[in-house]
Amino acid sequence: MDHLVTHGTFSLDGGSWEVDNNVWIVGDGAEVVVVDPAHDASAVFAAVSGRRVSAILLSHGHDDHIRAVAEFQELTGAPVHLHPRDQMLWQTVYPAAALPLALADGDVFALGTGSSQLAVLHTPGHSPGSCCFYSAELGAVFTGDTLFQHGPGATGRSYSDFPTIIESIRDTLFSLPPDTVVYPGHGDSTTIGGEIPQLADWIARGR
Repeated sequence: MDHLVTHGTFSLDGGSWEVDNNVWIVGDGAEVVVVDPAHDASAVFAAVSGRRVSAILLSHGHDDHIRAVAEFQELTGAPVHLHPRDQMLWQTVYPAAALPLALADGDVFALGTGSSQLAVLHTPGHSPGSCCFYSAELGAVFTGDTLFQHGPGATGRSYSDFPTIIESIRDTLFSLPPDTVVYPGHGDSTTIGGEIPQLADWIARGR
């Protein structure tokens, strides 16, 4: 697995913020999938290092995660996958482009040429179509903006909902093994077991 951090902006509801995004490249020496190739398509393409990109997986449709996707797809020829409930966010950035291929809960993507896989977990709340990508073989889950170290993703903007994100985290992500490593869309990694004890405090604070 390769990781890089890219820098750009996130814009929604009339505001714009500077953000650093995590980009995750998962596979082997021949073939990879790329999770959220944000901001800088050329930098992500360089990190791929000549390997075949079998899929571009989008955790959700916010513009910081998808604005560089069209360019990255041109560089790689890889198919783009997004949950259909985030189509309205995609069309805000790409009003004339074709919609990505639809992600669905339970879809599975091969990681490289071996037996490892990523399974799609639909985890709405941060956005209606937010998804996480879980690999039992790697003991890893790529959570986009659903779960960070020390808290859930933001729910104070359009199309988001705090009770829904808490339900997604409690019922879906917290059912994973406690030692599963959480690789989020922003910030540092954590583990499922490290976040479970904080659930009651998140709910009390209404984060």
